[in-house]
Amino acid sequence: MKHMILNRVSLTEKRTNISIAITVIVAVLLVVVDQISKKLVLDYLKDADPVTVIDGVIQFRYVENTGAAFGILSNNTWALSVFTGIIIIAGFVYLFSGKIKNKFEYSAIILMLAGGLGNLIDRVFRHYVVDFIEYTFMDYAVFNFADICVTVGAVLIIIAVIVETVKEKKSNDGEENTNE
Repeated sequence: MKHMILNRVSLTEKRTNISIAITVIVAVLLVVVDQISKKLVLDYLKDADPVTVIDGVIQFRYVENTGAAFGILSNNTWALSVFTGIIIIAGFVYLFSGKIKNKFEYSAIILMLAGGLGNLIDRVFRHYVVDFIEYTFMDYAVFNFADICVTVGAVLIIIAVIVETVKEKKSNDGEENTNE
C-alpha cells in the first residue's frame, strides 16, 4: 500500500515537472520568436523605408517605442521595466500556483507573460521597444510579436472569464430550480 502511494506521488510530481518544463519551453520559444523578429527589423528596416506586406492593409516600419501601448508613458522606460518585471514575476508565481482552472487560461497566461518578457528584454537592453507591424488601412499603433502575444492572451482570458461566468450562472439557475 505504501509503495502504491509513493508511486502516485511520484507520477504526480513527474507530471508537474513535465508541465513546468513544457511551460518554460513554450514561453522561451515565444520570446525567441519575438527577439528574432526584432533583430531582423533592426538589421533590415532601421534605416530603410517601410516594407509593404499586404498593400493597403499592413506594412513593416521600424519604430522605437520608449513608452507603453500606443506610446503612452513615453520616456519612462525604467518605470515601465520595473512595473513589467513585477507583473511577470507575479504572473509566473500564479502560473505555477496550481490555482489556474484550465489549460485554456494557462495558455493565455503563458502568452501574456512571454509577450511581457519579450518587451521587457527590449526595455532593459535597448532602452526602448522595437515595434514594426503597422496597419495601413487605419490609424493604429505600431506593434510587435510580443504585443500580439499579450493581446491574444488577454482576449483569451476575457473569453475564459465570460465562459466561466455563464457556466456558474447556469449552475446557479439549475440549483434554484431544483430548490423550488
